[in-house]
Amino acid sequence: MDQVQGNQEHRASRERGRAPVADRKAREFLRNADPVLARLIDERPDFRPRAWMDELPPLDAFGTLIFQVAGQQLSVSATRTIVSRIEQNFRGHLPSPAELLAADPHVLRASGMSTRKGETLRALAERFVDGRLSDEALAEMTDAEVEAALTEVPGIGPWSARGFLLVGLDRPDVFLTGDLALRRAVQRTYEFDHTPTDEEMTELSDRWRPYRSLAVSYLFASEYDV
Repeated sequence: MDQVQGNQEHRASRERGRAPVADRKAREFLRNADPVLARLIDERPDFRPRAWMDELPPLDAFGTLIFQVAGQQLSVSATRTIVSRIEQNFRGHLPSPAELLAADPHVLRASGMSTRKGETLRALAERFVDGRLSDEALAEMTDAEVEAALTEVPGIGPWSARGFLLVGLDRPDVFLTGDLALRRAVQRTYEFDHTPTDEEMTELSDRWRPYRSLAVSYLFASEYDV
């Protein structure tokens, strides 16, 4: 019954053009698995983990990767600004892989992207154009396969690949190892007297499986007070 109602809520939210509220089954699992996280969950009864995407343009796989590459080492607001400029420089839309390859590289630099990030996007675009990557192929891959395929591209590391899994494919069990904002959120929420180590982050996140993505979203929400 919960699953049926959850699907109905998800469809209704999509029809309204808004991200759906957090899945009930996943939310209850996390509440029971982690009393600290339970507090964050109870404070946000109508939490929509993907609400921050409501203001973004519709993103296919390549568009999501544009967003991920643009956002490397930047805040979400700064990333949105760059993505908006890219849209403006491509007549109001994000470029397809073929459009990006046909454009002067200066267009991306004028949008606020570094030369290195521009080269990464061109390398990704080449893979979409020649068929090594596609929306369909990526959707059918396992999380590990997606990460392996994307990190073959110079300039795409685990953070960007896992961000794509989270944002582009909405995979339920993604943990953003090494994300500084996430570490800050964990340190504050769990009252660490130091920045948590990789081992501590992994040990903590293991209790959230198989819903680490939602746990991460709650922690980000607590960090940015949304």
